[in-house]
Amino acid sequence: MNRRTVACTAALPCLLVSTFAQAVDSTSDAPLQEVVVTATPLTGAAIDRAVVPGNVQIATSEDIDRSHAVDLTTFMNRMLGSVYVNDMQENPLQPDLNFRGYTASPLLGTPEGMSVYLDGMRLNQPFGDVVSWDLIPRAAISSMELMPGSNPLFGQNTLGGAVSIQTKDGWSNPGLALQLADGSHSERTAELEFGGHTDSGFSWYLNADKFKDAGWREISPSDASQIFGKLGWKDADTTVTLSAAWAKTDLTGNGLQDPRLLAQDYDSVYTIPDKTANNSKFVELAATHSFGDGLTASGNIYYRGISTASFNGDINDDSVGQSLYQPSAAERAALTANGYSGFPTAGETQDNTPFPKWRCIADVLLVDTGTEPAEKCNGIDTTTSTSQHEAGISGQLTWITGTDALRNTLVGGFSLSESGTHFVQSARLGYLTAQRTVTLIDCPATAVNCDDFVDGTELDDDGTPDDARVDLTGRTSLRSVYLSDVLAVGPLLDLTVSGRYDHTSIRNRDGIDPAAGPGSLTADNSFDHFNPALGATVHMASWIEAYASWSESSRAPSSIELGCDDPDNECRLPNALAGDPPGALKQVVAQTIELGVRGNAGPQLSWSAGVFRSDNRDDILFVTDSVSGLGYFANFGDTRRQGIELSASGMAGPVHVGANFTLLDATYRTAQAIEADGNSANDSGSFDDGNIDISPGDRIPLVPRQVFKTWAQWEVTRQLSLDADVQYTGWSYARGNENNAHQPDGTYFLNPGYSGGYLIANTGIEFRPIEHLKLFLQVDNLFDRHYATASQLGTTSFTAAGNFVSYPFGRVAGQDDQTQVADTFLSPGAPRSFFGGVRYQFW
Repeated sequence: MNRRTVACTAALPCLLVSTFAQAVDSTSDAPLQEVVVTATPLTGAAIDRAVVPGNVQIATSEDIDRSHAVDLTTFMNRMLGSVYVNDMQENPLQPDLNFRGYTASPLLGTPEGMSVYLDGMRLNQPFGDVVSWDLIPRAAISSMELMPGSNPLFGQNTLGGAVSIQTKDGWSNPGLALQLADGSHSERTAELEFGGHTDSGFSWYLNADKFKDAGWREISPSDASQIFGKLGWKDADTTVTLSAAWAKTDLTGNGLQDPRLLAQDYDSVYTIPDKTANNSKFVELAATHSFGDGLTASGNIYYRGISTASFNGDINDDSVGQSLYQPSAAERAALTANGYSGFPTAGETQDNTPFPKWRCIADVLLVDTGTEPAEKCNGIDTTTSTSQHEAGISGQLTWITGTDALRNTLVGGFSLSESGTHFVQSARLGYLTAQRTVTLIDCPATAVNCDDFVDGTELDDDGTPDDARVDLTGRTSLRSVYLSDVLAVGPLLDLTVSGRYDHTSIRNRDGIDPAAGPGSLTADNSFDHFNPALGATVHMASWIEAYASWSESSRAPSSIELGCDDPDNECRLPNALAGDPPGALKQVVAQTIELGVRGNAGPQLSWSAGVFRSDNRDDILFVTDSVSGLGYFANFGDTRRQGIELSASGMAGPVHVGANFTLLDATYRTAQAIEADGNSANDSGSFDDGNIDISPGDRIPLVPRQVFKTWAQWEVTRQLSLDADVQYTGWSYARGNENNAHQPDGTYFLNPGYSGGYLIANTGIEFRPIEHLKLFLQVDNLFDRHYATASQLGTTSFTAAGNFVSYPFGRVAGQDDQTQVADTFLSPGAPRSFFGGVRYQFW
């Protein structure tokens, strides 16, 4: 077997180099080149790939560039095994990346189960452990590795896997290059990179990237700008780098859609808009030094800050199904006194006003006189502002001793970080238009009682005050130490052992209700856990080896989860939090077992086969009760994700082909009862109330059972290359159908409670007419398939004709076409798109 060096603290189940990664240079028939894997956030430890007890998938910048993917997650979804994407937000830069049933998502409320690192700096954010993929400098990526398993050395949130990203520098990427591209839906990109180095060891690298598109769905533009720079110096023993980055994005993601409206217009949106604007910056100083005699030290110190503003126009759930059409005499008088005209004097009807507004406006004008605008206004705009900052320092020592017959690699390290978050929310009432946008009510200067803010002065449908304000300050401290040892016992066996201890403390303070207790966000929580890992690799022959590993990792609840864990005070994520007594949530602990074999038949063919099982204890999930996102966080007991992974790749002359297949089984292992909106099997028989019973063995929603991918790259000539890839993703249950028992009746419960499987094909061509010049064209979704990447049960607030549901809630005799119905909301996949451009390398 071709043994290669990998930088890896092998104690974990960090896995074998995937077959995709093993053919870094598809144009060469030479033996495979050396591939270095950074299997811990910090570099410095190096072991042979052949001793790693697992399957690591890696990719270089050339692999990512060849795919012409808009971001890293798109590349991973198309090319890496066991990876699939749920586009719950429906923005190309805001996907939920899933791996083996675990998720790294930018959306609050998603159960996070993966950690992501950039040059040793953890990218999971303090507020919710979310990952903002739009803030990662894609064009500056030098390599990435996807490491499955509950790898303890990657620390918090590494329940099912870790992504480690390394950026470019002036030593490996000298020169000046410019790339311009244009495509469908006004998608335009511009990239500039400039790098170099001197003979004395100094280097520099700068990358600037601009992405802008109109979006394929109605009113869904994106605008993202990024700048990344790195200065460095190195000699024979020492490497020092100083990196800095800035990113600013303005993204619109309009989310799930009612299938009845989707069938009428595939580009349509449920409500408009849902905007997120991020502004991020970070600076990092990293260093590695070799002391000789096998001893190496590495470390980093960093600071990052992220400011996020969101604006979400949505349905006001309290208004759905109410009788909104008869403004009283006092309300009509208030409208007239404040300069409004044109309202029906005899009252609104479904015929003259399919989108009611006049009683909403009148009740806002009279809010201090006991009216109920929170019941009468069918639109609500929620604005949030989140400020996060984090500072951290990490250090690691690696000591390699012994001979080839008994060689030992010992790695020890620590990590310290402090982070702070300030989250503020406000909400205003308004009314829906025929375009399903929300129009706010500007209070006239003459109005005495007017107030459209949802700040406790408005009354909801049961006459109680409605208050959507949030003012939360959170501080999180993380202290960690870890140790790993790899022992080579002769030429046949390698043993690994490692462990990590994490201490997390979270301090939440409520700016509105500062006193701790029920209803307040003020609380202090702390979590401790030690996570071990064991592994072994057996070299049975030169062409085959086997591995086995067991590992454990954990994650503590985040500030937002601790602030939204009360079933009696549900949250509208990311828009509201409701307090609960401290300590209501437990930390999640995951354990993973992996077994596998891998090998090759010469340098032109490689393969791998493995099985895995990951068990979560006290898993934290977000329980939703409607498509609007209301819900709460809860410990669900035990869950399991297990499966089989197969992969192979090979070369035949100028053609390089590969494939991977995953059979995935994700289930609940303990019985639970949860609230479920829109599930026909709930115990109340109503749309907006009732519980469902989850039984051991029920499948976890949004996790497909099969994932299959195949790809081919053909170097037709030195100037021309073609590539194609195909992905099949199996069907999965909708969120809200956790009991797998929803059954549509065709009248009040529509569609089956799952999203179907789908097959997508992509193709591309590159033409290099002269040296340094490249022309390319990429076609995604070649056959223009209509499909859904995710689904969720919920009650719709619109009729089949697209009008607002405004009759009393429930099954009203003679008015079935005007009542609410429950449906399986879908996240539609993007249609066929073209993307072409030019890249020139000046030197």
